[in-house]
Amino acid sequence: MEGSKKVIVLGAGVVGLTTAVKIQERGGYQVTVIAEVLPTDDKTIRYTSHWAGAHHVLNATEDDKQQKMDIDTFDVLWELSEPGSETEKNFLRVTQTEYYCDHKFVPPLERMPDHKLIPKELLPAGVVHGLTFTSITLDTPKYLPYLASRFTAAGGKIIKASVQHINQVVEGGESAFSSERNPPSPPDAVLVCTGIGTRFLGGVEDKDMYPIRGQTVLIRAPWIKFGRTIGHPDGTWTYVIPRRSGDIILGGTKDANDWYPHPRPETTRDILERNFAMCPELAPPEIREKRTPTIEDVIALIIEEGCGLRPARKGGIRLEVEWLEAGDTGKKVPIVFNYGHGGYGFQSSWASADIALTLLEDATSQTLAK
Repeated sequence: MEGSKKVIVLGAGVVGLTTAVKIQERGGYQVTVIAEVLPTDDKTIRYTSHWAGAHHVLNATEDDKQQKMDIDTFDVLWELSEPGSETEKNFLRVTQTEYYCDHKFVPPLERMPDHKLIPKELLPAGVVHGLTFTSITLDTPKYLPYLASRFTAAGGKIIKASVQHINQVVEGGESAFSSERNPPSPPDAVLVCTGIGTRFLGGVEDKDMYPIRGQTVLIRAPWIKFGRTIGHPDGTWTYVIPRRSGDIILGGTKDANDWYPHPRPETTRDILERNFAMCPELAPPEIREKRTPTIEDVIALIIEEGCGLRPARKGGIRLEVEWLEAGDTGKKVPIVFNYGHGGYGFQSSWASADIALTLLEDATSQTLAK
C-alpha cells in the first residue's frame, strides 16, 4: 500500500488481532502482526485466548471506563451475532441467568437486552440477587481465526516469530524477523498487545502484570442452550457457557499469581461438582428421563480439561503511548500499549482497540507535525 504508515502489532490474542483489524480497516496503514503463537496453533499456556470461556457479562467493577469499554464492545459483538449474518456462526445468543451471593458483586446489567429480575422467592438457597437477560457467547476456536482471516483479507500481514526485545521491532521492523538479510526498516508505530508476555518483553517488562489462573472443563452437551453463573462472596465464579458448536465450558477458578500450566485433577472435580449442583441439566436428557443423574453422567461428557493465565495488571488496562528511538537513525517511533485486560479481553476488545487506534492516530499526527 503505497504511502501507508507501517505499523507493527505485537501479539495475536483477541486483543492484538482486534486491534490489528481496527487499524488495517481504518485505511492509511499497512499493519503487520508479529506473534510467537497464532490462533491456528495447538493450545498452549502461552496463549490465553484459546482457553477463554468468552461470554459477555458486564464487568463487576466501579471503574466507569471499563464499564464503557464492555458496553461498547457488546454493541459490536451483538451486531456481528445478528441472525442470518455471515459472522453469526461465531456466536450463540443465549438467555443468561446470573446469581449473586453478595450484593457488592452485581454489575449494572439493566442495559442488557431482555433484562428481568428474578423474584426473591425463586432464588436458590444462599443467593441474594438474581436476574436474566439475553447475551452472547463466542466460540473461540472459530472467532479467533475469523479475526485473523478478516485482518489478512483487509491487506494485513502475519509473521510467526518470537520477539525478545522491543528494540528489535523498533529498529528493524519486520525485516528483523525475515530469513533474508534485508536492511532495517523501522516502522512508523508499534502496538504492544502481548498480554501476560508483557511482563517478560525486553524493554517493557511490566512488573505490574500478573496471572490470574483460570481452570475450565470442556464437555459435549448440545442440549444446553442457556448460560448460568453464580458469583460467590469470595469473588470466584461457577459458570456454564454454551457454544454454538454444542461444546460447553464449565468453570471456574480465579487464582492470582498461580503460574501452574496444567489442569489439576482435584480442581476439575471441584468445578464439576459445583456446576452439577447449579445445573443438573448438564446430564444427558435421556438419562434424566430414566433416573436421577449423578456427577458421573457429566464426567462421561468431558472433552478436555485446561487452564489459561488471564493477563491481569495492577491499575487495570494500560492504554498509553511512549516514544523510542529507532537505533541510530534519529527516528522516534511511538509505542502504543494495549494490554492488561485480565479476564475481560473478549468483552472489552473492540473498545480498547478503538482507544488504541485513537492513540495511534494522535501519535502519528505528532510525528508528521515534527
